[in-house]
Amino acid sequence: MADSAKSSDARNSPKADSVKKEKSSSGRDRLKTRSTYWQLLPYIRPWWKTIALALSCTLLFVACWPILAWLAGRIAGFVGEGNVRAIAQLVGIAALIFLVQKIAQFGQDTLMAKAALFIALDLRKSIYAHLQQLSLGYFESVQTGDLSYRLTEDVDRVGEVVNKIFQQFIPCILQLVAVLSYVIYLNWQLTLAILLIAPLMGVLIGWFGERMRKYSRRSQNQVSDLSALLIEVFSGIRLIQAFAAEDYALARFSQEAENNRRAKYAAERLKAIQFPVVGFLEALCILLVFLLGGWQISQGNLTGSEFVSYGAGVAMLIDPISILTNNYNEFKQGEASVDRIFELFAIKSTVVEKPNAIALPDVTGKVEYRNVSFAYHADKPVLQNLNLLALPGEAIALVGTSGAGKTTIANLLPRFYDTQAGEILIDGVNTRDVTLHSLRRQIGIVPQETTLFSGTIAQNIAFGKAEFDVKDIQEAAEIANAHQFISQFSQGYHTWVGERGINLSGGQRQRIAIARAVLFNPRILILDEATSALDSESEALVQEALERIMRDRTVFIIAHRLATVRRADRILVVEQGQIVESGTHEELLEKSGRYARFYAQQFS
Repeated sequence: MADSAKSSDARNSPKADSVKKEKSSSGRDRLKTRSTYWQLLPYIRPWWKTIALALSCTLLFVACWPILAWLAGRIAGFVGEGNVRAIAQLVGIAALIFLVQKIAQFGQDTLMAKAALFIALDLRKSIYAHLQQLSLGYFESVQTGDLSYRLTEDVDRVGEVVNKIFQQFIPCILQLVAVLSYVIYLNWQLTLAILLIAPLMGVLIGWFGERMRKYSRRSQNQVSDLSALLIEVFSGIRLIQAFAAEDYALARFSQEAENNRRAKYAAERLKAIQFPVVGFLEALCILLVFLLGGWQISQGNLTGSEFVSYGAGVAMLIDPISILTNNYNEFKQGEASVDRIFELFAIKSTVVEKPNAIALPDVTGKVEYRNVSFAYHADKPVLQNLNLLALPGEAIALVGTSGAGKTTIANLLPRFYDTQAGEILIDGVNTRDVTLHSLRRQIGIVPQETTLFSGTIAQNIAFGKAEFDVKDIQEAAEIANAHQFISQFSQGYHTWVGERGINLSGGQRQRIAIARAVLFNPRILILDEATSALDSESEALVQEALERIMRDRTVFIIAHRLATVRRADRILVVEQGQIVESGTHEELLEKSGRYARFYAQQFS
């Protein structure tokens, strides 16, 4: 298990969050970034050809509206004359125009849906790749439910908004321009009177949009909180039931659900106010058209058929205005999602490869810590000027009280964190000078709590390998004392492992972890409390497997139970980040120091 100093300090570990923070409505720290859709340009640019083709369809779609408005007036004029033949011809032309328009609309919608989905896919993959490069300290302090929400719901919302920008927003803007140009051509005085209301509508829509962005941000944060709580609850359901804490958990859930309801209701109430207000202004425009249109006809400035065409044009303006009003709210909601997504990109890892980092060649396993100091917080040092030398093939045991720094020493070796002072060398090469991939591929870790993923047992043993040979997996399982229990399953190595390996015992999961380490054949091995949570029978099997894989490897053993470290070549007693005793089991007992006291306490 991680040291208590690590587990408590890591919550506020230096994540290199060099960007400024602001408090969200939920009380969490939120990273502050520049809010704009222009940030999406690098993801939109690769699909410009598809978008350009979609916009070509959009132009054809929009061009049909003024023609249809003109035809409506012409048909109305022939209706008044009773000219059926002319009406039939114009109706046929109108039907053809409608057909062309709908074909163009189909092309526009399908092409933009394709581009938007690929943009969302590229964005999601980029975020995921970025998150995987962040240092361990970040994930020890962040809510996984919040990350899941940003990678799913927020990215989907951004994809939908991008789709609507090109599928609805731009077509509506072009439709407004085209139809407005036509009605101005018909009668500019009447159009000017109507446009006097437009600035008021624009101000109202803008005000509502800004408020909607604020409420949407708050709602999305509340959903993230709720998602994070659900993951915590379902992951710890055994503990909840063991402590009969169902009522307590329900109260926490109810409070988060209520916060979520309030945030969503505030957004819905704002929309409920907006649509009647904007709709009322639209109705006033229509009534004004009839009033002023009648006056223009009485003055001889407009004919009856022209007024019908004008009315048809005004009717064609209502739908795009309504869509723009609705979409503007969604764009503001999407803007909140863009903020949340690009906040993740703003986070930088504290562990960064050098630009000229080299691949670490195959090593013999000599490990050296030179004057290493480390702290999760500057005012709380965990390791102080630590020196340690492990020779190739040597088994080093680290013992001491919780919080002494044992796990921190091990975590610095694969560069889960970087030291504040000193250096760590493998075969004389500074770990900061090599690529993280080549470094970590030569270090195997068997933790106390094994993490298994959804998939087969074979896939879990070969985790990290896209292609593998089942024979190699079986050999690794035999070394790890896992082959026997795996063979008892009806599907053997193809047995499906449930979430977190819940259908396997602790000893079985641990032996799978050992087989995983064996398969990669690392020269350096870290055993972090690998047997502390097992029963006697499972511990014996696991211990036997560990002794096999420790041969000819440099091994760091972290343990509280001293029975597991007696065979180590050297035992180091760690206290307050420093090595205070060193020697074999027998040598340390003879010294009657700290190790001897630990041993007496456990075996008295």
